[in-house]
Amino acid sequence: MASEIERRFRRTNVWVPSRDTGVDLLVTDRRSRRTLSLQVKFSKDFLATHMDPAFQKQLRACGWWTIDRSKLAKSPADYWVFVLQGFANRTVDFVIVPPRELAKRLASIHGRDKKVHTYLWVTEGRRCWETRGMRKTDQLLLAHGEYINRKRDFTPWLNNWDPILRLNRG
Repeated sequence: MASEIERRFRRTNVWVPSRDTGVDLLVTDRRSRRTLSLQVKFSKDFLATHMDPAFQKQLRACGWWTIDRSKLAKSPADYWVFVLQGFANRTVDFVIVPPRELAKRLASIHGRDKKVHTYLWVTEGRRCWETRGMRKTDQLLLAHGEYINRKRDFTPWLNNWDPILRLNRG
């Protein structure tokens, strides 16, 4: 993630904290006056190894994370970043979402369990969806670009580099 930010945004600095603070990366403007903190979460791509052949051509990557709600609620990070590495097509997508918005979405989809398993899928149509608990018929609609459900739609945060772009301008 740090190398991706450095590659895309030449006028930012990326810092790695020396101890675990709930922030994995600190991004600053060139003069280190304005900051943005990121919590970064990686997942292997489950598309190639666990998904039905019906999904192979329509999806770029499928990730799975377990999120502790109390850690999410107390997170000092400005954004949580979910990194989806597409194995088959060698793609990398980033879901860059504020923790409050993430908490609100996960609560509306999955209730209020202490830990929540979340599956994020990225389609070839450049859409991102939270899919855990969906019926297979809805998953197929989603893969073909025919599914609509605002609370499961994470597309607004897919490759949303705007927060870092604002630092890059300064």
